[in-house]
Amino acid sequence: MSSQPPDGAAPHVLVDDVEAPVLSDDARHHLDRVRRLRDGDALTVTDGRGAWRAGRFRGRAEIEPDGPVITVPSPEPEVTVAFALTTSDKPDLVVQKLTELGVDRIVPFRADRSVVRWDETKAARQHERLVAIARSACEQSHRCWLPVVEPVTDVADLAARGAVRLDRGPVGVSLDRPVVAVGPEGGWSDRERAALPDAAGLGPHVLRAETAAITAGALLGAMRSGWAR
Repeated sequence: MSSQPPDGAAPHVLVDDVEAPVLSDDARHHLDRVRRLRDGDALTVTDGRGAWRAGRFRGRAEIEPDGPVITVPSPEPEVTVAFALTTSDKPDLVVQKLTELGVDRIVPFRADRSVVRWDETKAARQHERLVAIARSACEQSHRCWLPVVEPVTDVADLAARGAVRLDRGPVGVSLDRPVVAVGPEGGWSDRERAALPDAAGLGPHVLRAETAAITAGALLGAMRSGWAR
C-alpha cells in the first residue's frame, strides 16, 4: 500500500480511529465555523500514529470515508529537541514550529539559569496546553505522526538520553546524535556543561533560545528527509 502522505489541499484532522472516523466537538466546530466546510467537502483524517485516509465532511460529527487507509512509516532516526523553560509564550512558539518541522519528541526542561519556574500545578497545566498546540500544528502541517510532547524534565534525564548540548561547539548538529538540548537565555551552567559534555553549534552567531530550538529542528528534519546534507 502507498505510503504517500496527504497533500495540503484539504483540511487535515486528528481522529481516534481512521477506520471509523468521528470528529471531536472542537474539530467539528473548527471545520464548520472557521473553515466553513460544506456537506460533501473533501478532507483527510489521521490517527497521529502513521495512518490516514481521505474523507468527506458530512456535518455534525460525521465523516464519510472516501478512500483506503494509508500508512506512512515512522521516520528514522527519531529526532528529539529539548528546550529550557522560557518566558512568555515562547514555549508555545517552539512546540508549534517543531511540530511543523517534523520533530518527533519535544522535551521542555528546567535549567539552572532558567528564569521561569513551574510548580507542579502549573507544569501539569502547561503540559496540557503544549500538547494541544502540537495537535493543532500537526493538523495544520498535514503530519501523520503526532509528536510526543513530554512533561517538563531536568538535565540529568537529558544526560541519560545522550543529549548533545547546543552551544558554540566546533561541529554542527548531526543525525548521528539526534537528541539535542537548547539551554536558557542565560547560558549553560558549569554543572550542566559537565552533565552534557558533547556540544554542537548552529553557526557563528548567538541565537535566542527559541530560535536555536527551531533551527536545530529544521536542520535535523531536513537532513533526515534528504533535503540537506
